[in-house]
Amino acid sequence: MANSFPSAGGRRPGNYYRRNADPFANIRRNHRIRVPEVRVISPEGKQLGILDTAKAINLALEVGLDLVEVAPNANPPVCRIMDFGKYVYEESKKTSHVKATASKIKEIEFTARIADGDFYTKLRRAEEFLSHGSKVKMRLKFRGREMAHTDIGFEVMKRAVSELVDMGHPDAPPKLIGRNINVMLTPLPANKRKPKFHHEEPEEDQTPAAEDNPEA
Repeated sequence: MANSFPSAGGRRPGNYYRRNADPFANIRRNHRIRVPEVRVISPEGKQLGILDTAKAINLALEVGLDLVEVAPNANPPVCRIMDFGKYVYEESKKTSHVKATASKIKEIEFTARIADGDFYTKLRRAEEFLSHGSKVKMRLKFRGREMAHTDIGFEVMKRAVSELVDMGHPDAPPKLIGRNINVMLTPLPANKRKPKFHHEEPEEDQTPAAEDNPEA
């Protein structure tokens, strides 16, 4: 009796973390489906009607597939015959792609009364991010009473979008959310990007060479 407590306690944390680590663990399939009958969809998406659960499971297993519960709250629950392993693989690939895309989002912050020098410095950074294929989230934050003149902020953001038009396009028009105006820029295809601001540096590098020329 006493020995049962340590073993039970040891298993519980392991099971808890395992369930949380697997996002597909709560999807019932095959013999884990306990209801007496289910509405069945074929692998091709065709409605097969309401069947006894045992019959539906056998139908799936006979063709080497799984009966997977896709709408547990329906009455009766809706199940689809599918390759569950393939489904998990495809969904995992989508999740990985979303995470990779999210990690490539860079953020640039503006203010409503930003000076021209700071404005163009931020545009250079945004252009650099876009040139590397990263999405750029531009955010303008209003401070204090600036909220009374949101039109000024929108002009700044529209100007920024316009300056970067040869590098990226906005996913949607600038939008006011709370005290911030946000706009997301997606980089153009690499062969269509035309950098505008980083060309200023080579021009500056040529100045010393011009000064070396002796005057007549």
